[in-house]
Amino acid sequence: MDMQIKAPLEKKDRPVLITGPCSAETEEQVMATAEQLANLNIEVDLFRAGIWKPRTRPNNFEGIGFEGLRWLRKVKDTYGFRVTTEVANTQHVFEALKIGIDVLWLGARTTVNPFSVQEIADALKGVDVPVFIKNPINPDLKLWMGAIERIYKAGITRIGLVHRGFSQYGHTIYRNVPQWQIPIELKQTFPDMMLICDASHICGSREHLFEVSQTALDLNYDGVMLESHIDPENAWSDAKQQVTPYQLQDQILSRLVARKTGQDDDNFLSNIEDLRARIDVIDKELIQQVANRMQIAEMIGSYKKQNNIAILQSSRWNEIFTKVMEQAGPLGLSEEFVSKFLKAIHQESIYHQEKIMRMESNQKVE
Repeated sequence: MDMQIKAPLEKKDRPVLITGPCSAETEEQVMATAEQLANLNIEVDLFRAGIWKPRTRPNNFEGIGFEGLRWLRKVKDTYGFRVTTEVANTQHVFEALKIGIDVLWLGARTTVNPFSVQEIADALKGVDVPVFIKNPINPDLKLWMGAIERIYKAGITRIGLVHRGFSQYGHTIYRNVPQWQIPIELKQTFPDMMLICDASHICGSREHLFEVSQTALDLNYDGVMLESHIDPENAWSDAKQQVTPYQLQDQILSRLVARKTGQDDDNFLSNIEDLRARIDVIDKELIQQVANRMQIAEMIGSYKKQNNIAILQSSRWNEIFTKVMEQAGPLGLSEEFVSKFLKAIHQESIYHQEKIMRMESNQKVE
């Protein structure tokens, strides 16, 4: 689909900032947070607050509801901040637009469900409003792309992306694992689409907010979504991942370094071309060596077939894996990368050996 997508927000010389409390709890809490952001002269592109909160389990705070929209409108009128909130159904869309919410976003629990996305898309037909789309909970690139296409087909052209990480079973340092390769791959399909990092939901705690935000900027993200709350310790939802406006400014924003693309820097381009050419040569050699390895794997497959030997030899695989992992550390390669790379090579080798065995079996049948 040929899509003519525009930026939902004006791009500036600094990172885009979307901030505000996870949830609108009381009018006093919302206004006090906005007031402190304004008093600190923090350049806020969108003031955010959740009005409806889809929770994993019942009996948790699920949002203040429609009344909170009026508080967001008051923030807009009082401090001049543009305001945004999450919508998850037709009624949310209608009420948010009616009161003057500037930008809408689709949450991860909505993006994961094409029926819900289509309901919102239908409600947006004939409306000119910017929409951000968060990644689905699970790491499914096609679901994310499908949500973009549904909203675009409704006539919305100002669309942006919010990367908030992906759920993963088991313990990690993150609430939602970033899996940076997924939004990077999506940007290859939509290179001009604004991409924001929701560091708060990736981290789930204050500890890594700066680190994740800086990583996003290093990867050429357009900005960050960071939750700020006048009293985060007593927040009604996601207390651990929110910071005060002062902490936001002092501990995160003041330390962030925005990166340039380098496309307009002739000196950078001239110096980088030689290094890129060397990488191209190495990549070509790397692919050729992988192909050579697969040819040998096919020879091994033929030998195993002739001698009625099983393809998978666990002791040999463990020996290879251990040996390569020992070599990787001194070379400055991470264990995670080498493990994934080696397992992918091993799986491809198995595939080639299976193909040889099937081919030889078919020949005998004939």
